[in-house]
Amino acid sequence: MSSSSRVSPFRQPRAVWAVAFACVISFMGIGLVDPILPALSEQLHATPSQVTLLFTSYLVVTAVAMLVTGWVSSRLGAKNTLVAGLAIIVVFAFLAGMSDGIGGIVGFRAGWGLGNALFIATSLAVIVGSASGGFAGAIVLYETALGVGIACGPLIGALLGSWSRRGPFFGVSVLMAIALVATVVLVPPTPKPTHRAALSEPLRALQHRGLLTMGVTALLYNWGFFTMLGYVPFPMGLSIFQLGAVFFGWGVLVAIFSVFVAPRLQARFGTAPVLYVNLALFATLLAVIATFTDSPPTLAVCVIVAGAFIGINNTLTTQAVMLVAPVERPVASAAYGFLRFIGGGLAPWAAGVLAERFGVPLPFYLGAAAVLLAAGVLATGHRLLARADEALAAGEAAHAGESDLDAAELEEVLEDGTGEAGARLRAEVPPPAR
Repeated sequence: MSSSSRVSPFRQPRAVWAVAFACVISFMGIGLVDPILPALSEQLHATPSQVTLLFTSYLVVTAVAMLVTGWVSSRLGAKNTLVAGLAIIVVFAFLAGMSDGIGGIVGFRAGWGLGNALFIATSLAVIVGSASGGFAGAIVLYETALGVGIACGPLIGALLGSWSRRGPFFGVSVLMAIALVATVVLVPPTPKPTHRAALSEPLRALQHRGLLTMGVTALLYNWGFFTMLGYVPFPMGLSIFQLGAVFFGWGVLVAIFSVFVAPRLQARFGTAPVLYVNLALFATLLAVIATFTDSPPTLAVCVIVAGAFIGINNTLTTQAVMLVAPVERPVASAAYGFLRFIGGGLAPWAAGVLAERFGVPLPFYLGAAAVLLAAGVLATGHRLLARADEALAAGEAAHAGESDLDAAELEEVLEDGTGEAGARLRAEVPPPAR
């Protein structure tokens, strides 16, 4: 295909747009509740540690469910799994909005996490499988939807939260219901995989040193990340709209640095050096937050700047996992997702408990230490990362000048359910040796 005949990534059938819309709403959930956390604490007479369980229940259930998504999708097929995930989110987001107590909201957020795991595991495959006029363009659209969702989640949460604490939950339920109907009507049936995954595959995969190293690194990094995301709204002392604006700025930087900046840094300096520096800078930022917890302007600036570090880390670590793991990509994705979401789920609750007992700075200092420890764990796999860079360079050289993915690369994308930016980069390298 000549460059003049390339199809725009945004010229896709309605089926692709339907799932892309659902992706935007799903990824909004990452920061949607941030602006309303202090309001929930005040209105429901709940402590910050109780409110942060909104993150814990959601992410821990997502983590555990990641272990079974491959088993489910290999039996139901991608579209049916996607529809099931969307339906679960619609129901539990609505029930969370109807709840009058923090315990009910926390419980229903757990159900929401189950639906989110099923959705993440299959949305990319459905978008690529329904695409026309260029599979690579469909991946660009997917990553654009991811970025828009992360950026807009806090802003939408603030707008709906200013109307009512129930607003963000009802808003997600309505928007996901629209996406569900569109998916059922517009997305063509997808064939069931010929290979049925075993429930034990993701846990067995963690026996591989490279995958375990990257998974533990992600667990520790996400401890620092979600300590900030889940607890920093409380010491900031800002209004709902002010919090929404701060986290909107954070989300914009996450999107820009994950999709555009991270691949360029990786190509110039290599995965390991970029991640070492990035983790060190993020740990420093968390230490600054811990030192200035009584300065809302300082906290606001730190949160926004953190988006750059988080965007770089998300793309490069997920890409590295797909390259160093000597197992099929869906299995690697499930095992890695289990560890990283466990770290992200436990950290906000732990931050609330520690802050109430020992003061607000301690959880952020602990988060900084966890991120530094993540860099140390990552260093134990330095040679693996170097080989991953070599594989990436070899893949790029082999496909230099191509405008699209070939059949083998397409198959890799269809089976890759990480729900992270960098999908095309992972698709354009050879699968790891078995």
